Amino acid sequence: MRNFIFKFVTLIFFIVIFQMNIFSSEKPSSIALNSVEDQDTAKLFLIDEVVVTGTRTAKKIIDVPYPIQKIDNYNFKFDSKISVDNVLSDIPGLFMQNRYGNHDVRISIRGFGSRSNSGIRGVRILLDGIPESEPDGQTRIEAIDFNSVGTIEVVRGNLSSLYTNAPGGVINFLNDINFTRNFFLNFNEIGSYGLSRNGFKTGIIADNFKYLLSYSYHNYKGYRAHSQDYWHIINSVLQTSPDPFTKVNLYAYYVDGLIKLPGSLTKSQFDTDPYQANPRDISRDTRRVSKKGRLGISYNTFFGVEKDNEIELTGYIAVKNFERTAKDFRIMNRNVLGASTRYINHTYLFGMKNEFSLGGDLFLQYGPVETYDNINGRRGDGVKALVDDRISNAGFYLQNSTDLVPDKLSLLLSGRYDKVKFEKKDRGLDVRSDFRTYEAFTPKFAFNYKILPSVALFTSYGLSFDSPAGNELDNYTTSSTYPKLLNPDLKAQKSTIMEVGSKGNLIFDDWVFFRKINFETAIFNYIIKDEIVPFDVAGVGVYYRNAAKTNRFGVECGSDINIYKNLNFKLSYAFSNFKYDEYVARIDSIIKIVDIPYSGKYVPSVPKHNLYLALSYEQPILENIVGFIKVSDRFVSSMYVDDANTESTDSYQLLNLHLGTEVKLGKFNVIFSCGVNNMLGKTYIGFININSDRKEYYEAGEPRNYFGILNIGYTF
Repeated sequence: MRNFIFKFVTLIFFIVIFQMNIFSSEKPSSIALNSVEDQDTAKLFLIDEVVVTGTRTAKKIIDVPYPIQKIDNYNFKFDSKISVDNVLSDIPGLFMQNRYGNHDVRISIRGFGSRSNSGIRGVRILLDGIPESEPDGQTRIEAIDFNSVGTIEVVRGNLSSLYTNAPGGVINFLNDINFTRNFFLNFNEIGSYGLSRNGFKTGIIADNFKYLLSYSYHNYKGYRAHSQDYWHIINSVLQTSPDPFTKVNLYAYYVDGLIKLPGSLTKSQFDTDPYQANPRDISRDTRRVSKKGRLGISYNTFFGVEKDNEIELTGYIAVKNFERTAKDFRIMNRNVLGASTRYINHTYLFGMKNEFSLGGDLFLQYGPVETYDNINGRRGDGVKALVDDRISNAGFYLQNSTDLVPDKLSLLLSGRYDKVKFEKKDRGLDVRSDFRTYEAFTPKFAFNYKILPSVALFTSYGLSFDSPAGNELDNYTTSSTYPKLLNPDLKAQKSTIMEVGSKGNLIFDDWVFFRKINFETAIFNYIIKDEIVPFDVAGVGVYYRNAAKTNRFGVECGSDINIYKNLNFKLSYAFSNFKYDEYVARIDSIIKIVDIPYSGKYVPSVPKHNLYLALSYEQPILENIVGFIKVSDRFVSSMYVDDANTESTDSYQLLNLHLGTEVKLGKFNVIFSCGVNNMLGKTYIGFININSDRKEYYEAGEPRNYFGILNIGYTF
C-alpha cells in the first residue's frame, strides 16, 4: 500500500510539471513577477539562505532538492543553550532523546540514529564543515558550544551519495565567524539542579582577517542521582583573506570533562523513583572522562577568467583520550588524521546552466584500548586486555546539477564510493588479530521544480550505506566464529529511498495578517536491508545484529508563520510508521539458544507522532528595549522499548515558557532571559535503553526546571 502511495504521488508530481509547460523556454505570465505591478499584490522572494552541507556546494535552499533548515543564532538568543535539543527542537523529523545534557544525546532523523545506546549514528555531524563523526560514523558532540555557534545547517534525508555513513542526513554547526565588528560577549546561565554555565566569546576583525575565540565552563549536579557533569570547552577560528576570492581558515578546539551515568531502570524501579540511579551503576561508579583536541585548516579559492571554478582543501588532526567505567575499566587513546577536497565548475552544457563537482575524503583513527577490572570505580592492577584499534575510511563522490529549464527545473545526479576498514590486534595474543572491510557505491538522482520563484517541488531516489561502528563489531559467544575479535556476521546496513516534497517562502507586503509564510512538506519511504539492531546477551553486554528487512514510511511537515506584526507561530510534525518486514533474532537465554520471529513488529525508540508547536512575540518596549515571550509545546506518542514490542513508554507532552528582554545602550548590549521547561511537571521517559536483557529500558527525562541567562556584550 505504501509503495502504491509513493508511485501515485510521484506520478502526480510529474503530471504537474507537464501541465505547467515547464519544458517551454517562456515563463508563464501567471507566475512571472518581473514588473513592479506584478509584485504589488504579493511579493515572492527566494529563500536566500546559503548552505554548503546539503550539496557540498553553495546553493540557495529553494534550489536544493532536499529538506533543509538553516538556523541563525538569532533564533535561539533568548533560549537555554545547554543541549542540542535547546536549539534544534523545531526541526521536523528530527527526534532527540536527551540523557545527560549535551554529552550523551541520541539524535535520530527518520529513525537513523535511534539504534544507538551511546553516541550518534547514521547522521553525519560536522563542526565548521569538518567531521566530528569518526570514520565509522560514531559521534559525540562535547566540543560543540552553542554560545559559540553562529549558524546551524540541517539537511534531512539520504546524504550517502555525498557523505560517509549519512543515510539520515547531515548537521553542520558553524562557529560565529561572520561578524562585522569587534566584540566581546560574556555569557552566564544558571538553572535548576545546580546548573551553571559561564564563559565568553570575542571576535577581532581587521582588513584581511577575523579571529573568534570562545570559552565555556559547564557544571551540573543533575536531576538524577549519580548524574553530575562538568566541562571546559575552548573553540577558536582564524580566517584570513589574501584576496577577495580566497579564504584560509584555521580551526582549533579543546574539550575536557566528565559525566557520571545513573543507568537505566526497570519498570518497577522507575515507578518507585524515576530519578534514582541504578544501584549497579553506583557500585561501578559508571562514568565517562573525555579529553580531546583538534586542529584543522581549510583553503578555499575561486579561479578562472569568470571565477567559475572553485576548489577547497581541508586537513585536520585530533587527539582523544577517553576513560570509561562500566562492567570494565577502559582507557582509549585515539589519534585522528583527516583530509578532504572538493572541486566545483560552473558552466553551460548544451545551452543549459550546469554545475559539476567532485571530491574525496580520507579518515584514519588509530590507538590502543586498555581494559582493566573495575573495582568500585577504580582501575584494577593488571591489564586484562590491550588491543590496537584502527579504523580507516576512504571515499570519493561525483555530482552534477543541470538546469533543464532555466530557473525552473533542475536535475541533480550524485554518487559516492566508500570503503571502511576495521582492524584489531590483541597485543597479548598475536593470533587474535582481525579485520573487516565494508564498501559500497551509493548513487542518487533528484529533480527540483520551482512552481514560483520561491515555491518548489522536489523528488529523489537513491541508495544509502551505513557501516557498523567500531564498538558494534564486538564479537559475542553465539556468533559463527567466536572468539574472533570482530563479529563476522554483522553486515552493513543498506537502504533504498524514495522521497517527494515541497517547500517555499511567501511574503505578502500588503497584508496585515500572515505576511510571511515559510513551509515544508516531505513524504518518504525507506526499504532497509540488514538494519543494524542492538541487543543484550544475558546481561553480559550490548551487541549488534541485523534485521533482514525494514520498511520506513513517514511524513514530515513544518511551517513558520508571521501571524501579525511580531507574532510568530511555528509548527513541526513527523509521522513515522517503521516496521520490520523480515526479522528473525537469535536469542541466548542461557538455558538454550532460540530463534524468535519479529517480522511485523514496530521499530523501537521511534514515536509514531512527534509534534512541536511554538508561539512567540517580540515587541519593542522603549527605543532601546525589546521584550520577548515564547510558549512551546512538545507532544511525543508512545514508543516500544524492544524488538518484541513487549513494553512501551507512555506518550508525553512538555509545555515550556520563555521570557526575555534585550537592552541596547550605546556599544553595550544586554540580554536577560529566563524560563521554565516542563511547566506541568510531567514524569516521562527521556531515553530508551533498547532491547535490554535485564528489562532496564527506562531513563527519566528532565522534570520541571528553571533557567536564567545574563549576557553582556560590547562592540568596539
